[in-house]
Formats: sequence, C-alpha cells, structure tokens
Amino acid sequence: MIRRLRRCGHAPGSISAEDQAAVVKEFRAILAAVRNPEPWTPGNGQDAAVRIGPFIERAHPRPGDDHCTEIIAVALVHPETPNSAAHLHGHRLGYTDRGWLRCETTAILGAWQPAYAMLTHAAANLPLPDDIGMAPAHYGVHVEARRPDGTGYTLLRLGPYTQTWLASHHAERLNNELEGKAATIVPGCTATAKSAPFDVSDHESYSDPYESDAAALLTAAVAGRDLPLGIDLSA
Repeated sequence: MIRRLRRCGHAPGSISAEDQAAVVKEFRAILAAVRNPEPWTPGNGQDAAVRIGPFIERAHPRPGDDHCTEIIAVALVHPETPNSAAHLHGHRLGYTDRGWLRCETTAILGAWQPAYAMLTHAAANLPLPDDIGMAPAHYGVHVEARRPDGTGYTLLRLGPYTQTWLASHHAERLNNELEGKAATIVPGCTATAKSAPFDVSDHESYSDPYESDAAALLTAAVAGRDLPLGIDLSA
C-alpha cells in the first residue's frame, strides 16, 4: 500500500534531512508495532487493532461485552478519535455508520497503538469496504423474571436485532401481552421485557427473532421450565 508521508513544511524539491529522519522514525515505529504488538487482554476495555483486509483498524470494544475469548462486540473508530475533525472524516469514510460488530478475537493483532494509524483506511483517505468480514452485533430483548428482593433470572433472550427500534417494538409488544398477568407467569416474580445490547459473548443463549414469533418463543421458554403459563402469548 502506498502511504502519503508527512513532510516538515520545506519547499518542493529534494527531501530534507529533517524530513528523512521523520520518515525513517515513523516507518520504524510502524514496523515495531506490527512485529511486536502489545498483547490485547479481554475484559480490560482497551481498544484493539484488528485486520480489515490488508489494513489495520482501531476497534473500540463495547463496555461489558469484551470478555469472551472467541468473539467480542466492537465498533470501528477513526484512528484519531476522539478529535472532532476525526469524527467528521470518519463519518465521510463510513466509520460511524457500522454500529456494533461481531469481531473474532483471532482477527485482533494486539492493543491499539498510534503507530497503526498510518495503516488504516483513513490514512489512505479510503472509505471502509462494504464487506469488512464482521456481522452485526447490535441489540437484543431480554425477558426477565424478578422477585421483590431484586433477584431473579432471564426467561428468554432474543437477538440480534440490526435496528434498535425493532428491539424496542418487540419488547413493548411482549410487555403489552404481559400487562396485568406478568406476576402469574412465574409465581413470586414479575416478568418484564426490555431492550438491551446484544451480548455477543453469550450469543448461543439467544433465539433468532426473525425465525419465530417473539411471543411464541416466550411461551415455549416458560413451558420448558415447567412453570404455570398463566397467559397465552402465541395467540
């Protein structure tokens, strides 16, 4: 890949000794970062450097959802984040409209370092490709049974939803179905549906809301626990 290296502001012509030294220093920093990446540890909230084709991008883990050793949820961010100019540049190049993505930890080179900035799409002034090899990891719906003392458990998890409004719509629909009868589904508990970030680390515990009706899935979840149903959500 061809990179445009910064110059020190000298007049056009041959590269000055200062420019040469700056280029060599920057190039060595990039080589050192690629050859000897800083280890990235799940659960520490540290930004990661991930491979996107021949490029390296900065990925920000979703807080509380970066502890899995196989897949985590991340958002690709402009390498100069949080500068305001970087936000505008990143928006133009497609960094801000991706949402949360499922990232395999095998794609993580290491912890993010400033030296990687020259290896990003932004440094080449190129937009992110349509296919970056990461599936959405957006939103979910959790149906929880809570006791008066605040303890309880989750009856059902739905997701991932690619749009937050759809998750909220399904949660509202389930709560409307449960209204007035939520306390009878699980004796001693109140059942409530709410939208929540999709926990990609525990993706196997979710049911796909696009394959089945959300209310029918809740009916099956309650029946599977051998609990008194008290309400027919599949109607």
